[in-house]
Amino acid sequence: MNKSITFTDFNFPGQTAVYKGKVRDVYTINNDLMVMIASDRISAFDVILPKGIPYKGQVLNQVATHFLEATRDICPNWLLATPDPSVAVGYACEPIRIEMVIRGYLSGHAWREYKAGKRTICGVSMPDGMKENDKFTQPIITPAAKAMEGHDEDISREEIIAQNLISETHYEQLEYYTRALFQRGTEMAAERGLILVDTKYEFGMRDGKIYLIDEIHTPDSSRYFYADTYEEIQATVGKQRQLSKEFVREWLIENNFQGLEGQTIPEMTEEFVSTITERYIELYEKITGKTFERHDLSNPLARIEKNVKKYLKE
Repeated sequence: MNKSITFTDFNFPGQTAVYKGKVRDVYTINNDLMVMIASDRISAFDVILPKGIPYKGQVLNQVATHFLEATRDICPNWLLATPDPSVAVGYACEPIRIEMVIRGYLSGHAWREYKAGKRTICGVSMPDGMKENDKFTQPIITPAAKAMEGHDEDISREEIIAQNLISETHYEQLEYYTRALFQRGTEMAAERGLILVDTKYEFGMRDGKIYLIDEIHTPDSSRYFYADTYEEIQATVGKQRQLSKEFVREWLIENNFQGLEGQTIPEMTEEFVSTITERYIELYEKITGKTFERHDLSNPLARIEKNVKKYLKE
């Protein structure tokens, strides 16, 4: 029987702290290393949905690893090893509490703001006359201040610096890294017949140096369109074919749920859960060009514990 990974409770050698996020469980080792376990939990509208998605964590971990390895020449990142399909181990960094969101197209949250009549987002102007999924002349950076809990909030560059969330010099470095990483991701997506629509990056500090942390270019943090049908669909104002978890958000909206008070999460059928799994695997294979290997899910927690302890011992 396949079991999704929705909860972990490990006690690794040298463990000094544990943090459980919406999707990842992070175990700190000797205040120096982080063991990041990509669970099969899925969140939308900042709410964890009631059922896990088999293989989702493995997909996220392996896609993120693929891109972290491919962007080491742009900026340093936290990753040291992946001792298990669902686990990454790397340097512990002090997180910078700003998400660097970059958008090449008017989609998702930006489109919802635009449709509501707004022409500025995070202090960045958006031209009149655009329709959903139109391409911006140049990618725009729309940061979000990371909340300890609940919804992250849009924030402008000026507000970040005025509130002293980070120094202006460091913020400029974040913008430089963000644009360079997005350009690399765009080029890699194009090689696979995809368009990288928008994404987010998270950074941390270690020994006074900025590191790229967490995941990058995964279906949880990014949106992809199929390049071969993009122009035709835009011309007919149709619905873009995309690889991301936006379809989960759309399903929730159709079922009257957007994470607002008083709303009830709709029932997730086994068929819908299976559909999400297949969409995640499709993205992995499409974006990496590799065949996805479905690792044993009969007892994933025992497998993870064994592999992590072996790595830490070595």
